[in-house]
Amino acid sequence: MTENTQQQPASNPELPTQYVPAEVEGKLYERWVERGYFEADEKSEKPPFTVVIPPPNVTGSLHLGHAFEHTLIDAVTRRKRMQGYETLWQPGMDHAGIATQNVVERELAKEGKSRHDLGREAFVERVWKWKGESGGQISGQMRRLGDGVAWSRERFTMDEGLSKAVQTIFKKLYDDELIYRAERIINWCPRCLTAISDIEVEYQDDDGELVSLKYGEGEDSVVVATTRAETMLGDTAVAVHPDDERYAHLVGKRIKLPLTDRTIPVVADTHVDPEFGTGAVKVTPAHDPNDFEIGRRHDLPNITVMDERAVITVPGPFEGLDRMEARSAIVAALRAEGRIVAEKRPYTHSVGHCSRCKTTIEPRLSLQWWVKVGPLAKAAGDAVRDDRVTIHPKEMESRYFGWVDNLHDWCISRQLWWGHRIPVWYGPNGETVCVGPDDEPPAGEGWTQDTDVLDTWFSSGLWPFSTLGWPEQTPSVEKFYPNSIMITGYDILFFWVARMMMFGLYAMDGTPPFGTIVLHGMVRDQFGKKMSKSFGNAVNPLDWMDKYGSDAVRFTLARGANPGIDVPIGEDWVQGSRNFANKVWNATRFAMMNGATVEGPLPDAADMSATDRWILSRLNAVVAEVDAYYEDYQFAKLSDSLFHFAWDEVFDWYVELSKTTFIDGGAAAKVSGRVLGEVLDVTLRLLHPIVPFVTETLWTTLTGKESVVVADWPADSGFRDVAAEREIEHLQQVITEVRRFRSDQGLQPGQKVPARLDLTGTPLAAHEAAIRQLLRLQPEGEGFHATATLPVEGATVALDLSGTIDVEAERKRLTKDLGAAEKEKAQATAKLGNEAFLAKAPDNVVDKIRGRLTKAETDIERLTAQLAGLPQG
Repeated sequence: MTENTQQQPASNPELPTQYVPAEVEGKLYERWVERGYFEADEKSEKPPFTVVIPPPNVTGSLHLGHAFEHTLIDAVTRRKRMQGYETLWQPGMDHAGIATQNVVERELAKEGKSRHDLGREAFVERVWKWKGESGGQISGQMRRLGDGVAWSRERFTMDEGLSKAVQTIFKKLYDDELIYRAERIINWCPRCLTAISDIEVEYQDDDGELVSLKYGEGEDSVVVATTRAETMLGDTAVAVHPDDERYAHLVGKRIKLPLTDRTIPVVADTHVDPEFGTGAVKVTPAHDPNDFEIGRRHDLPNITVMDERAVITVPGPFEGLDRMEARSAIVAALRAEGRIVAEKRPYTHSVGHCSRCKTTIEPRLSLQWWVKVGPLAKAAGDAVRDDRVTIHPKEMESRYFGWVDNLHDWCISRQLWWGHRIPVWYGPNGETVCVGPDDEPPAGEGWTQDTDVLDTWFSSGLWPFSTLGWPEQTPSVEKFYPNSIMITGYDILFFWVARMMMFGLYAMDGTPPFGTIVLHGMVRDQFGKKMSKSFGNAVNPLDWMDKYGSDAVRFTLARGANPGIDVPIGEDWVQGSRNFANKVWNATRFAMMNGATVEGPLPDAADMSATDRWILSRLNAVVAEVDAYYEDYQFAKLSDSLFHFAWDEVFDWYVELSKTTFIDGGAAAKVSGRVLGEVLDVTLRLLHPIVPFVTETLWTTLTGKESVVVADWPADSGFRDVAAEREIEHLQQVITEVRRFRSDQGLQPGQKVPARLDLTGTPLAAHEAAIRQLLRLQPEGEGFHATATLPVEGATVALDLSGTIDVEAERKRLTKDLGAAEKEKAQATAKLGNEAFLAKAPDNVVDKIRGRLTKAETDIERLTAQLAGLPQG
């Protein structure tokens, strides 16, 4: 905790009676940006702290997932800035190849045109025009949320600098023989008309059909099963296991392929599981990745039976049919020939879909560009294994290793026009030339550039260093690489994090792109269900910001952020966070009106009351606790700690306990006013990274200083007063118990009751005025008659309830409740003493009964005390 010795508080600071976020947030944010608080200087001698924004798609808008992730990153960077780091939160956007091209193609379709009508160059110009006019709306929405990013450094994955980085690393990988071109089975989207990577395929259970077909005749026949009957037109073999005696006589023979004029061989391959189905499988090398490998081992031909739109191209009756139409037609034709042995419909099985447009993926043999990921993936795994990079939470490491240790070569070419075009030229005599950014492309007749573009993840994999000016060794690269931390969702651990690890280690001489990977969960609705427009539970965070303020949305998200765990969120929780912001506002305003100040040094502990020493002791403990939670990325716990400290301890207890001091005035009031000012100053600074807007307004008004954004982060001064903490805990117990008794007697909170307090010999004697104030207890006066006596923690509180309650009716009510509690205790005790019951009952049932027993015992103790406190006679 730091002492404020140079404050210049505003004279008679005033705050509006209500906090209205809409009147504050936009103006504050623009002021922060104008003053350059979020910019980062590579010439600074401060230690660097760097984090990049997971680049949102240029087509995107702020959704709850963004708001969640950005809140966490912003909280970390705001704290680091306050701690004295040269903090860079690097903003930017991804060009989102497939998604952006789809958006612009839909616009063209409204005009009755396609991209082919425009041609490649004009189409790309059209996309840039769309980007300038409509893309990037999320930038404005990030400002609404309060993102403290260095806007002057904003980058785009297709800008000149990043394009140079892409071309540089492509050339380097190509020269190191880590990029190659080959025919392989890829995931093809017939709608987007491009290859997509394995991680862009979403699998779901679809209802299809499983058809068993007979190939060959008589003893030379074999039955195979398939869910994609249309691919049989491309079969070039049937495979069986080498040890399967049922088919030993067929291995090496050729059998007739139905509906064609071809015969195909029966081959023996260990890939076949003899226990699955008939133990025989059809082999279609051009349309299945496993079949492709069988085909390579047995030198089988690859027959492609569909074009890029999944339309059948094999001459004959099925030519021109869509794959789904062909499936039905082929099954019908096979049925007519008596080739259908069995049909199962519906047959539910896992089917891959394009993550962009949801079209069913078609495995397809295609000539593509690939990254040989073996050595790159090993380096990415080793960096975590040898602790150069830490994954948080640690249990996510196994998912990371499960991916990088089994990574297949990465298909990086996409059949699109929007994106980084592959920098390879083909010559008229079969030449292939890869061109770096400083090379001149080959010229002359017959030279053409590859028409494909690179996978979007190829450029975003360079993000931690390309945004800093690499491949040039810029001052920013020297200052801010490697990044300090990467905060992102576990759902893109494979899409993005693994790519950044591979490229960072490769391009930056073995230096990982970041030291720590912090993985968070997904935002879900309040019932734990995934948010989706189709489910009708998707939420636009901007609507909540309009209604409750950005701070309320941020605080709600942070309070749900447990490492690696999904975050449920509902509107009522945002309302609760709005109430918290209002509580902070109202309580701070009240405190400032009643003497809270930051002028001068803190008083000596000897001049403070126990209440003052208690709150300062608790304040320092909370500073230490919050720091520990930040270092462990426990956002939910640190938010909860701050919530309860601010609301419960500062506002509900310290402010209330100090009211009589402020009313009385004098030296004690000045001491408490300075203590309260210190507590507010530190608490607002602790809260600022999570709820920046309300804290900025309150802190600048309280202190008269420029901005909490550039204030010092509080430090634990080490001040602790265990005795004061015990004394105030004792006081709280007394007040809480009497309040509970009053409530049980049906007394209204503001109803005054005559009382005699016997606090002799306890530290509570000094707090009598506060106890009476908080409990609405009047002096006993003449005619006082103690109708109820409460022994509480060594003190005695005698109340005169005559005229306020019907004693006999209250005795009957309490006696009835006591009987019920005793019955509940007896029943729970009997069950827990029954060995047969305990042996059979589930753990959760036993735990529930134990809880009932504990509650019953507590109720008995409370009710017995209340009955004893009632007047006799």
